[in-house]
Amino acid sequence: MDADDFKELHWLLDVIQSSNIGIVVLNRTLEVEVFNRFMQAHSGISSERAMGHAITELFPDLPEQWLWRRMQTVFELGIPVYTTWEERPYLFRFPLHLPIHYDVDMMYQNVMFVPLRASNDKVERVGIVVHDVTESALARQALEATRAELLQVSRTDRLTNLWSRGYWEERFREEWQRAQRTGEKVTLVMFDIDHFKLVNDTYGHPTGDEGIRLVSRMLRENSRDIDICGRYGGEEFVAILLDTDTAGAEIFCERLRTAVEAQSVLGPNQQMVKFTISLGISELHGNIESANSWLERADKALYRAKTGGRNQTQIFDV
Repeated sequence: MDADDFKELHWLLDVIQSSNIGIVVLNRTLEVEVFNRFMQAHSGISSERAMGHAITELFPDLPEQWLWRRMQTVFELGIPVYTTWEERPYLFRFPLHLPIHYDVDMMYQNVMFVPLRASNDKVERVGIVVHDVTESALARQALEATRAELLQVSRTDRLTNLWSRGYWEERFREEWQRAQRTGEKVTLVMFDIDHFKLVNDTYGHPTGDEGIRLVSRMLRENSRDIDICGRYGGEEFVAILLDTDTAGAEIFCERLRTAVEAQSVLGPNQQMVKFTISLGISELHGNIESANSWLERADKALYRAKTGGRNQTQIFDV
């Protein structure tokens, strides 16, 4: 090796050692041949101890089969292989050392497996390059969480914590289309609070709002996670009952109606104010030609419940 080659090698080794990335070189038996300062600092394993030992011996918690599959790809195809923190948060379990407190304690890593060719052009070694991407990964997660929260807020009615009318209507049309494809049973319920204007005029709008909250809570407590419940407007509510026929919907409605009737809210001057609801049911059948027609049928059943004396459930007759 001449002086220039020696100088170039010296510079290369200096770069490897001083880089703010992890660099490990493994041979075909997964023994360590290079273990730079980054790896030493974060693992607590010295280069002297690492040299000549299998990487799986030094890091017993490594995903051995996963690691070997990627190493084999590099050896056999001679191409780099990448993995990001979204696929696997980390390869090496390094404790997190950041000046700012985070809710995670392990370093997020992007990892690249690089083929290293011998003079005969065969891949005899693989370099593993480890990038610490913790701060960017956490920033991405925070951004996604904020987006999800904003999306949830945009879809939720603030007074009731039920789905807003706009989002509920989106789901309503989706379920209409899905039912057309699958033929599964699904029933629509529409209901409102009886004499709600009189409640507002008598006890004030704050009491009316408490009544809406009460009915919303009863709806959540008496529905399933798969049911799609929303505030349709004012004191009017809707629920799409999946995998439910008319008989099942009637049981649901009567359970909800009696639950609301049994509750009360505190009005002005410590008055206990009672509420009742009227409900209309429409099961989706093949002769209903559109989503709007389905909704209109539930509304007609609700109208029949209100004109029939309120505080009752009515079914739209097919």
